Amino acid sequence: MTEKDYNECVSHYADNVFRFIYKNLRNEEDARDVVQSAFEKLWRNRENVHYDKSRSYLFTVAYNQMIDHIRKEKRISLKEEFNEATKIDEPRHNVKKVLEIALGRLNETQRSLVMLKDYEGYSYDEIGKIMGLSESQVKVYLHRARLQLKDYLVKIEYVI
Repeated sequence: MTEKDYNECVSHYADNVFRFIYKNLRNEEDARDVVQSAFEKLWRNRENVHYDKSRSYLFTVAYNQMIDHIRKEKRISLKEEFNEATKIDEPRHNVKKVLEIALGRLNETQRSLVMLKDYEGYSYDEIGKIMGLSESQVKVYLHRARLQLKDYLVKIEYVI
């Protein structure tokens, strides 16, 4: 990959990679750090990465670094127990907010699968390569994630 190819990758894929990581981490600064690290790794390995494979490479690297970041954060911070009674009673009329809450209830793998398939439009095969899963695992995990989203989103209090 040439320097020109690398610059094209930055302009074409930076927003997509950032959006994917940000939706999972829900922290802009952490998402920027992960995306920057992914592009740094692409730059260091540019001679070994073909331009046609750069998108998949970037998402794979970003996903793996996001998982590492999440694990590191879990080790650093104390995990508070979730308490249903401390829910904030706010209007549920904001569809975007309800969707973000629903996605937040999924585990890391499920959330990443939904984001890659439904937001970014990757095929099952591409998602499998990015996340290190077989195509059938991707389909099963994605199905379970969608069922969990459906169960949460069809509750009467979220119907607009």
